[in-house]
Amino acid sequence: MTSTLLRLVLALVFLPWLWGPASAENVSFPDFASAIPGHKDVTYLDLARMVIPDLASNADGFYHGGLPIEMRHIEGPDGGGSPPETSSLPNAAVLPIKAAGKDRLTMLFDLGDSPDSAEGYAVLALYDLTGKPALLDAVNVAVDRSTYFRDPNKLSIGAGDDILITMSTHFNSSQGYVITPLIMVRNDKFELIDMIYTFDERLCTYSRKQDIAFKTIADGQPHAAIKVTVTDATIPSGESCDEAPPKASAEHISTTYRWDKKASRYVANSDALKRLSAENEKRF
Repeated sequence: MTSTLLRLVLALVFLPWLWGPASAENVSFPDFASAIPGHKDVTYLDLARMVIPDLASNADGFYHGGLPIEMRHIEGPDGGGSPPETSSLPNAAVLPIKAAGKDRLTMLFDLGDSPDSAEGYAVLALYDLTGKPALLDAVNVAVDRSTYFRDPNKLSIGAGDDILITMSTHFNSSQGYVITPLIMVRNDKFELIDMIYTFDERLCTYSRKQDIAFKTIADGQPHAAIKVTVTDATIPSGESCDEAPPKASAEHISTTYRWDKKASRYVANSDALKRLSAENEKRF
């Protein structure tokens, strides 16, 4: 309970400073007890129990449960840690998407800290609601302590396909670490496109922020290209410190992911974002 409340408080207080305001467009946080659209006898709790079978409400206003079902990590068999033995959460983030021309629903559950990893444990679940609600896939998408959908939450890469954007983060008093996975759905299964690593810091004389922008580009392929641009900005604080502040500056680092028919996956056109990650690591 304490861990869950702390995550909520930190998200509200620090996320706007570190990464700018997050958009809630298309993402909702319905009460678990409410009925899902088109199914008056099925609730979001029923969907959640497909992931955490014994999830139940408590007098404290939170929902508590034990271990989730077994699932893979979005990075593959070597990624992620074990799920916590118990979890408590007030709700889940809900985001409708298109996949292969079909309506699908995703739910993101941040279950808290992993007992054997510095990362948290967060479940991204995919549902088919066209008939009897069914769980199609579930993966652990936590790559740091706290996990959310990241603005703009999803991108259309075709008339009937969206990709998802999540983010995992942790921070201290002067540094913020963010990992942003890009995730597509193929054959009703989640598939990782890539992860983008950014790093913010605030020092006495200046702050350095790395914001991400996403853009899709139609290029005649089955799936549109995805351009990712990180703006690395240095902003003098105006404070009187023992050292002279650096000049204000901004650099734009971009990579475009294009669909490769032969490989049947997205391929990056440069290693610019990987080089940025390596440079950031030196500043940790």
